Amino acid sequence: MKAKVKVWIEDDEKNLIFGGGKTQILELIEDNGSILEAAKKMNMNYKKAWSHIKILQACIQDELVIVNQGRGANSGTTLTPKAKEIVEAYKLLKKDVKDFTQKRYEELFIKQNDTILHPRKDNV
Repeated sequence: MKAKVKVWIEDDEKNLIFGGGKTQILELIEDNGSILEAAKKMNMNYKKAWSHIKILQACIQDELVIVNQGRGANSGTTLTPKAKEIVEAYKLLKKDVKDFTQKRYEELFIKQNDTILHPRKDNV
């Protein structure tokens, strides 16, 4: 068994600011050079993807993407250094929380190679 946790960041009014979904959008934009392609890969429409980006930009008061209009090698969308910094910081926070949670789970629930939670064998 493993302990599982979800990590996200909220503002003081409990509005979701940043989490796994926004991280994934930004990573897909970086990989594909396109907000539209990132949205498609997440089964999300373009407007919703832009909305996620705008919410985060408003919160941090900084740009996250650079959109180069036109066609050719110079067109497309790239992440700003700030966006890359936020993605990496979130991934590190998520890893640290996951590692701590698993360690604490083992301290609290596993005693001398015996877990105090026993999974059911009948799969019901």
